[in-house]
Amino acid sequence: MSPFESRLRRNYLIYTAGFVCFVLLLAAGESFGLSQRVIGHLFLFATIAIYAGIGVMSRTADVSEYYVAGRRVPAVFNGMAVAADWMSAASFIGLAGTLYYGGFEGLAFVTGWTGGYVLVGLLLAPYLRKFGRYTIPDFFGARYEGNFARTVAVGATILTSFVYVVAQIYGVGLITSRFVGVEFEVGLFVGLAGILVCSFLGGMRAVTWTQVAQYVIIIIAYLVPVVILSSKITSVPVPQASYGIALKQIGEKELELFSDPREISARTQYGFRAEEYARKIADLPVSFDAERKALVEELNALRLGGASAREIAHAERALRDAPRTEEEAREKWELARQDSLHKAMVPNRHAEAYPGATTEESDHARDNFIALAFVLMMGTAALPHLLTRYYTTPGVSEARRSVFWSLFFIFLLYVTAPAYAVFAKWEVYFNLIGAKISTLPAWVAYWGKVGLVKIEDINGDGILQLAELSLNTDVIVLATPEIAGLPYVVSGLVAAGGLAAALSTADGLLLTISNALSHDLYYKMVNPYASTQRRLVVAKSQLLVVAMVAAWVASLRPDNILFMVGLAFSIAASAFFPALVLGIFWKRANKWGAIAGMVTGLAVTIFYAARTHPFLGGSMENAWFSINPISAGAFGVPVGFVTIALVSLLTPPPPRSVQDLVDYMRYPNMPMPESEND
Repeated sequence: MSPFESRLRRNYLIYTAGFVCFVLLLAAGESFGLSQRVIGHLFLFATIAIYAGIGVMSRTADVSEYYVAGRRVPAVFNGMAVAADWMSAASFIGLAGTLYYGGFEGLAFVTGWTGGYVLVGLLLAPYLRKFGRYTIPDFFGARYEGNFARTVAVGATILTSFVYVVAQIYGVGLITSRFVGVEFEVGLFVGLAGILVCSFLGGMRAVTWTQVAQYVIIIIAYLVPVVILSSKITSVPVPQASYGIALKQIGEKELELFSDPREISARTQYGFRAEEYARKIADLPVSFDAERKALVEELNALRLGGASAREIAHAERALRDAPRTEEEAREKWELARQDSLHKAMVPNRHAEAYPGATTEESDHARDNFIALAFVLMMGTAALPHLLTRYYTTPGVSEARRSVFWSLFFIFLLYVTAPAYAVFAKWEVYFNLIGAKISTLPAWVAYWGKVGLVKIEDINGDGILQLAELSLNTDVIVLATPEIAGLPYVVSGLVAAGGLAAALSTADGLLLTISNALSHDLYYKMVNPYASTQRRLVVAKSQLLVVAMVAAWVASLRPDNILFMVGLAFSIAASAFFPALVLGIFWKRANKWGAIAGMVTGLAVTIFYAARTHPFLGGSMENAWFSINPISAGAFGVPVGFVTIALVSLLTPPPPRSVQDLVDYMRYPNMPMPESEND
């Protein structure tokens, strides 16, 4: 072990011990009356201050340090940094929520994301590290002969990373708005400041050491509440081994809940509501005019009748939120109809594999499971911000070892996520469903203000039924400590972990976008003679611009975190995976094949997502083989492989210098071609 690595281990052990002591002190403070507001502020601002401090200490003006951390990050620490970079808000916040609702089907995320690192270790990481350079578009520029392929790669890098970073900044706003008590939009920019301090000052060097610190907080924050829940519910403090006990109890509770007359009554009412929305849609535009008229008349009657200010304000809000045009009414009512239809259906059993009322529906569930796992594996192996991390190790062998450590550190969270979902569902089924709505705990109102929890007593019995409770997937992890009645310090710890996950990934993504613009676009194509100082100025200015635009898009709350991340994986898989793999393992692949394959695969993926996802103006009625839009890359990847192969075979082979570069990447003792020795 080198002195540098020994010093790193000592420093991060001290840091970890300090953080644990900080949590214990806050827990003691809560027992002596420290307010929840103060605890939330201390957790979030103290951790942001730590990240900012590391960013300031790691500031650099050296190009190699800024782009690839000086290529001296040891395997274990690179593995931790990759894990933090990888464990985005989707993994930390969204994965357990998806498993909560999807049950067995949600395991496609665990399978796909974990399996992707096998592909990274076998097919990409060691070869890209031997290739060297700074960015993934660098590889395309060298392997596929120039700036045309580099430009396409830059565009795909920006698109993939931008969709992904919007999801992370959305997660930052979600956490800060809840635990700091500010508006969602304000929370976005508070978190954005923490992101920029690290990536702006020190580039990859600062981001790397910050991500190692963030991983420590992420894994502690994720494990602590689920270990406490496991001990509480099963008396076994090993959630990964004990959640089967709770899962069995949930299965028995599902049989009871799904046949409860009150639950059936609530689902029936939602069915009637869906029919009413269908009639209103069929009667457009008459129904639209009638609804607007009725709302105006109700408001006027309340004003003339001397109603209370609260009643009048409620009526004004109803009129303000009502559709303003016939087309808007059609869209809103269709979404409401679909939501009511979903609530009218009997939920799937948590442990049921490929659920469906018919064989055809079960087959579609199986196909979607396979398609999603496929896309997530390919997307993981092609994400530019992750692949760039393997440029930071001292050598090829370290790159291989860092893949192992990456997978190990990610495994610690992923093997726990199913347990988290099961214990959260146990708490909801056994302690929340069936309670009087008038006595629901305070967390329901808190998260309702953010729009992630909705309660509706549709059958008017004053009792909360399962169909009457709407929990957004993004709230499960953040609210579970409150749902389970754990001390608030645990909620603050989870919030700090979620913020660390979102910030760590956002740092890596913003850096990837700005590096693609400054290094590949500006330096490689626009101004090859730019000084080091000018290159870094361009990189930092682009970082600021991209961060502000991403924050603005996130403020529009485009969709749930997991879908946005899934779409980013589909884009990365279709745009990069075929060209990367064939570029390393098939010498005959040429620039025209790669360009055609990247563009065609990406076009098919975006077309399918836009054609099928409601937020993008599509409908599942347009789906091919009933594949969900989150798995759009399942069509783009094979199209990309086929297109690269066909076009490459129909056009001249790459020159000898490029084929020598392929040999250099693939064979350990092969010297670098002279043409690449720059």
